[in-house]
Amino acid sequence: MRVLVVEDEEDLAEALRYGLVRADYAVDVAYDVAQASEKLYAASYDLMILDLNLPDGDGFDLCRSLRQGELDGESDPGLRVLMLTARDRLADRVHGLDLGADDYLVKPFAFPELLARVRALLRRDTGPAASAVWQVGELNLDTGRHEAFRGGRRLQLTPKEFAVLRYLMSRPGQVVSSEDLLEHVWDEHADPFTNTVRVTIGTLRRKLTVETEEQLIETVVRQGYRLRDPGAEPAAERAREMTD
Repeated sequence: MRVLVVEDEEDLAEALRYGLVRADYAVDVAYDVAQASEKLYAASYDLMILDLNLPDGDGFDLCRSLRQGELDGESDPGLRVLMLTARDRLADRVHGLDLGADDYLVKPFAFPELLARVRALLRRDTGPAASAVWQVGELNLDTGRHEAFRGGRRLQLTPKEFAVLRYLMSRPGQVVSSEDLLEHVWDEHADPFTNTVRVTIGTLRRKLTVETEEQLIETVVRQGYRLRDPGAEPAAERAREMTD
């Protein structure tokens, strides 16, 4: 999942970036409203951590513009917004939520709490279940502990392999393009002409499948990749039988 951190305190912004990257998120940083608007125009994010006191404007205004669809480009008006600010008045918290923020965390804060809030926000409408543990067939992914299993076998995944698997498990049975993976799992420094997606998918496949186990990630020619969803396959098979 790809996160945009909008924070003008460079030390804090770097600490957030470092912690989120260690938690297997792709992270970009903006230090003011102008930079944030440029990045939201150029890329598609899953979540934005937004400070309110910015040198060239107010985070409230940026959130309002996002929710009203005034920011052109790749940004989704429905992307999740976590406001992170020293403004601790009840009126500010209510105002931020009314403008469309999904959550509001007051500084100073404990990073484990912020990380838990990020996980909770990213589970909404995307995960196989509203839980820290996702399951698709034999696959189990614990987003809190960063552990993955196939059946009873623990998978030894790199951070990037874990992130790719998490993204595929958030969309079981759906075709995900290489461009979509590059957009949501890698940060802005990724080379769009690289074969890093194909290579990562290849190593992930080899770790997911050993000996006689069935392959779980399918290649859809000229479209991308699909994580098999055993729960959906019987229904799809019945539909095919009805049309035969």
